[in-house]
Amino acid sequence: MTDTIANVRARPVIVPMRRPLATAGGAVSEAPLILVDVETASGIVGRAYSFAYHAWALRLIMAMYDVLADRVRGQALDPAAVQEKLWAAFRLLGAKGAAGQAISGLDMALWDAAAKEKGRPLYKALGAEATATPAYNSKGLGMIGAEAAGREARELLDEGFGALKVRLGYPTLEEDVAVVRAVKAAVPEGTPVMSDYNQSQEVEEVIRRMKALDAEGLYWVEEPVHYDDFYGHAALRAVVKTPVQTGENCWFPGEMAKCMAAGACDYFMPDAGKIGGVTGWRGAARLAAAANLPISSHLYPEISVHLLAATPTRHWLEYVDWAEPVLAEPLPVVDGKCTPPEKPGIGIEWNERAVDKYAV
Repeated sequence: MTDTIANVRARPVIVPMRRPLATAGGAVSEAPLILVDVETASGIVGRAYSFAYHAWALRLIMAMYDVLADRVRGQALDPAAVQEKLWAAFRLLGAKGAAGQAISGLDMALWDAAAKEKGRPLYKALGAEATATPAYNSKGLGMIGAEAAGREARELLDEGFGALKVRLGYPTLEEDVAVVRAVKAAVPEGTPVMSDYNQSQEVEEVIRRMKALDAEGLYWVEEPVHYDDFYGHAALRAVVKTPVQTGENCWFPGEMAKCMAAGACDYFMPDAGKIGGVTGWRGAARLAAAANLPISSHLYPEISVHLLAATPTRHWLEYVDWAEPVLAEPLPVVDGKCTPPEKPGIGIEWNERAVDKYAV
């Protein structure tokens, strides 16, 4: 007999970040998270979390979790079927923003519970093997200037990584170039250095900047213009050598399909909290496989390591430690790679003392 959803509990926390991160899109010094527990009739608890980006957004997403809890209580533990019903319910209202994040987070927790019901790690429940995915350190290299960026680049690699990401979008091109050169000079030759403009540029300006930065050997340039300016991405891609990466802000596989149709990217990086959780990621992975499009992850490393293992065109895992203080165990990095844990489900357990400490 199929298990059913008995309850959904959502708890907001604000966790201080060990390395505050200043980007062209704004400074981040704390991680506002919503911890989600889905309880089933048989006593299984599925766990996941949503990253709210801003403390003020916690109330909006919490309200959506309350709405979803009322709608899914008593339904069968079938994540894809639940998401299909929620899509139908939100057809007129729309499922982006707080609604999309809650739908995605709920889906992740449901998949955690469903995998636990089978007694399998999530990656096995998805039919995959335990794959070690290369990870890049994305915990630092915010807008801190060239001198500090060189020092921090070495520190980030010393944490066990072989690649890292630098944020760009300084007031001038000359500053962008100086920061990139400082980072490249501070790390071993051949180290992949990704870059991210955090949607901060106009098309003409980022074309000017990236034509100059092409000579610096960046691994990719990420979100150079507003995320849904797919034709702006395509215009940049047509005239520069550096590969264009985007996708972290695309809502569900439908927006990913539009991005691909516009020829907007060389690489794509869905965010599990926006693409539709596990169910949405599976759709994204199918689109990518059909086009042989490399897929990396955005945030959520604990579940992304499972999702990438089940992605035929897997590329890189973005590693951040923002949820680590409220987790019982962090995701380990070994020789610059991450492998999904063998525990049933995602492998997330809460550190309840820390949850109480950071509760809001």
